[in-house]
Amino acid sequence: MDTIASLFSFITTPVSWVIVQFHKVYGSIFGPDTGWAWGLSIVSLVILIRICLIPLFVKQIKATRAMQTLQPEMKKIQERYKNDKQRQSEEMMKLYKETGTNPLSSCLPILAQSPFFFALYHVLNGIANGETIGVINESLLASAQKAHIFGAPLAAKFTDSASDLVPFDASLTNVRIVTAIMIIMMSASQFFTQRQLMTKNVDTSVKTPFMQQQKMLMYVFPVMFAVFGINFPVGVLVYWLTTNVWTMGQQMYVIRNNPTPGSKAQAAYLERLYKHVTHHGKTRSRGERAIVKAIVAKGRERNDAERKFINGLTKVGFAAQADGTVIKSEAEAAAQAEDGTPTSTAAAKRQQPKRQSKSQRQSTAKDAGESVSLSKSDEPEDAKPSGAAGTAKQAGTKPSGGGRSKAQSGQRKGGPQRPKSPSKK
Repeated sequence: MDTIASLFSFITTPVSWVIVQFHKVYGSIFGPDTGWAWGLSIVSLVILIRICLIPLFVKQIKATRAMQTLQPEMKKIQERYKNDKQRQSEEMMKLYKETGTNPLSSCLPILAQSPFFFALYHVLNGIANGETIGVINESLLASAQKAHIFGAPLAAKFTDSASDLVPFDASLTNVRIVTAIMIIMMSASQFFTQRQLMTKNVDTSVKTPFMQQQKMLMYVFPVMFAVFGINFPVGVLVYWLTTNVWTMGQQMYVIRNNPTPGSKAQAAYLERLYKHVTHHGKTRSRGERAIVKAIVAKGRERNDAERKFINGLTKVGFAAQADGTVIKSEAEAAAQAEDGTPTSTAAAKRQQPKRQSKSQRQSTAKDAGESVSLSKSDEPEDAKPSGAAGTAKQAGTKPSGGGRSKAQSGQRKGGPQRPKSPSKK
């Protein structure tokens, strides 16, 4: 571990300088030798680093979304060239290049955070061994060694023995309890972060190997944190617990406000957005307009939650526009088809009647025939034709006046009648 930390020794001086500056601020409030002053200095260091890493976190989200979208295509390439690994790799690289996706982008925040982690570990390890490092001089070293967090020294470890804790004036029981609780909280926060990603922010309509990998990492990462955590000083445990809590809160914010399409989080988000739009009559932020714009552009490729959102707006007289805005227009909303027809093409189809099926047409014709027969049977007797015309109509022949009459059943209209066959006499 010391060999790895020495590789990042170039950053120990900046890290120690930042800790010392925060220690001056908190030391003036809580006292320079207290655990609160040194512990909050480490927490502030984490927050400062994570704020600087927000642009990389945004790239990580976009890269993860892109990788999830490409999983079906990647699976096809793997099945097509399963016997040719070289061609498979070439096609994968070609796919990444065409879509502008970089698989390493999802690891950028972790990679960028690693130097700070090893530098902090190196600083705390120097405090534990009584060595000055970076800008931490002898007076600051003595102050840091006196600092206790809930009875555990800043540089103490879970694996330390009672003799190792004598210089810090600490109890082995206190150290074991504090470090064990922090390791459990660190592993639990890592598990919950990965679990909410799997259960809420994954497209459940597509089953890919990527989901299986994420599910495996959900159980592997907490175990790794627990195993390595017993060898971490208390200060490093504070660092990792803080960064895990930050990651968990940051991910909860992203899942709530920018969920993955097709996930449960998207369905919940669109339900909240529907209530807001129907109440206020408009979208309230640039992010909402971007999501509505993406849904409108999908057309017939919308998933169930997106289709439900568009249809719900249509029913209450709203229409989602191509620029992401929502307007109150009953004509536009009624014209927008349920299957995802865009508003621009719906206007051309507005006046076209709905086609009936064959069974519906036969039923309509049957009802019309029955209504005609009922109206004829209700005619009064004096309205019926009399004389030769009436007799001719009843007999199935033409009246003398030349008027056409309706032929009886079994007889032909006009012309001579077909003679009956001998078998029917």
